[in-house]
Amino acid sequence: MSTPYRQLHLPIELRREPTLEEYLPGPNSEAVAAITAIAQGAGEPFIFVFGAAGTGKTHLLQAACLAAGNQGRKAHFLPLTTPGLDPRVLENLERLDLVAIDDIQSIVGDARWEETLFALFNRMRDQGKGLIMAASAAPDALGVHLPDLASRLLWGPRYCLQPLSDEDCACLMTESAARRGLRLGPDIVRFVMNRYPRDPASLMEVIARVDSVSLREQRQPTIPLVRRAMEPDD
Repeated sequence: MSTPYRQLHLPIELRREPTLEEYLPGPNSEAVAAITAIAQGAGEPFIFVFGAAGTGKTHLLQAACLAAGNQGRKAHFLPLTTPGLDPRVLENLERLDLVAIDDIQSIVGDARWEETLFALFNRMRDQGKGLIMAASAAPDALGVHLPDLASRLLWGPRYCLQPLSDEDCACLMTESAARRGLRLGPDIVRFVMNRYPRDPASLMEVIARVDSVSLREQRQPTIPLVRRAMEPDD
């Protein structure tokens, strides 16, 4: 006797990839333009971005690789804070069209990492490939030990990402929610802005959690729904 099949209808939230279009430039329009250009294989071959946590460094690097891939170019995003990472991971990356390396500050002072990164920089330059690096501080403030690497990090344009204004943060929330099919009224935006951190990363986390609850409950966001979405996970 066969067992009857019972289909379950479960809400599934697909993982959203960061895109350049979803990054609200605000005061960082010059940096976004430069990163968009290098993703397209144009502009400067080396770009360094830095800034405080929550300013969108990781988003921009991931989005640049995604944009390059969408154009048929080979790209790779590498966060150096990944546990257990070995400098050998930098070998042969010059075969790619674009490499984006995040969290440079995490390997400063490690002689093997600095030497391997310096060698990669030279190979990427010799091959005419694009390279984006990001760190928490400007390259000349990182305290890099290897003089040759310290000088290389100063070769290209450097952009300090600035925090968004409150008005920009509100716009970012509204636009990001709309891309998910959510309608955020001014009352909900004020509610979130008054109760949660106002950096883009934190606000996008709020939107993602609201989207998940909205999908599960099959209803548009309300303030009570936002409250439920932001309750601590069990």
